[in-house]
Amino acid sequence: MTDTPLLQGLHVVDAASYIAGPAAATVLGDFGADVVKVEPPGTGDPYRSLSRMPPNPRVEGVNYPWQLDNRNKRSIALDLTSPAARAVLERLVTWADVLVTDFPPGTRAGLRLDYDDLAPLNDRLVYADVTGFGEKGPDADLPGFDVTAFWARSGLMDVTRRRGAAPAVNAFGSGDHPTAISLFAGIMTALYRRERTGRGARVTASLVAEGAWAAGVWLQAALVGGRAPRPADRTDPPNALAHCYRTADDRWLLLSFADEDRQVPLFLRAVGRPEAVRNPRSADPRSRRAHAAEIVGVLDRTFAARPLAEWRQVLDAVGVTYGVAQTIEEFARDPQLVANGILVPIEDGSAEPHLTVDSPVRVDQEPKVAPRPAPDLGEHTDSVLHELGFDTAGIERLRRARVLG
Repeated sequence: MTDTPLLQGLHVVDAASYIAGPAAATVLGDFGADVVKVEPPGTGDPYRSLSRMPPNPRVEGVNYPWQLDNRNKRSIALDLTSPAARAVLERLVTWADVLVTDFPPGTRAGLRLDYDDLAPLNDRLVYADVTGFGEKGPDADLPGFDVTAFWARSGLMDVTRRRGAAPAVNAFGSGDHPTAISLFAGIMTALYRRERTGRGARVTASLVAEGAWAAGVWLQAALVGGRAPRPADRTDPPNALAHCYRTADDRWLLLSFADEDRQVPLFLRAVGRPEAVRNPRSADPRSRRAHAAEIVGVLDRTFAARPLAEWRQVLDAVGVTYGVAQTIEEFARDPQLVANGILVPIEDGSAEPHLTVDSPVRVDQEPKVAPRPAPDLGEHTDSVLHELGFDTAGIERLRRARVLG
């Protein structure tokens, strides 16, 4: 292990917007890559305004999603729709090891940003492309967001609701961030291929493919004729021991017993129902499934009698598997996050550094770089252009042509 970050010297062009593509570039930056973010002049990446969109939390003066997914980057404002921007784009592609984009196929073609357009400029380029619905098929050109392409299209939104309840909108980015990790994995695989062959490659990922992978167990069942559970009635679930229960202080516990033969007797004695151990209706898995509604009724009354803190002591004492439905605010204070370096301080000069969420990829022998503040729009335009070989007069000509805003 050295003090030099693993990907130091790797040049990345982030020509994507919103979350999945930029977040993959962020992970590369976490390991030391030099990431230049290309944004349209004036407005920038529309992700800059996401924190103002309900139901996202509003935090006055803090653009928290922008910081999360664009730390450690340099921003250049460049109007890719302008023909005069082509010279800048081509120098960026020649400079880059990796280019990340998320334009729909039709838009990419119109901007001459396809792999076949750019690969001749740099035969070592790893071109990483993320879409909502994939590159082909009738929906290839549809705009894709995680709530539509990952959650809704995959069936996950349907199976995570209760019977009679409408599907709920999931936390923004919860499909984008896993897709970003898949894109990062593809980029690193392509870089390994480049080490062996000397040539770049095209990498693709999509929100709908990530949704298929996330729903893979039940999707695979459907492929062989199975039928995924319909949204369940909470009082009559398929399995009363993989189920949520409300405590006296209006909190929810999730039971999850994989080893039922061992855990069920321990659990029933711990919660004060020792007679159920000998009851034939709860004696074995088949009986417990057949009488799930009855078991739920008993456990609903049992858990409703005591608060969460007491139940945690009871269940921890016997070592059964359960979870607590935490709020996001509680999760932000969860000691496991700091202990495992999941939350890390931003090097922003504050007397008490603010924390941010680290990317989940870890290599013990390769430390990451510290998170630095995300860039302002076009903050590094001039310095990046100078690095690409443009002189001051050339930059001024681009500015007068409104290529740089």
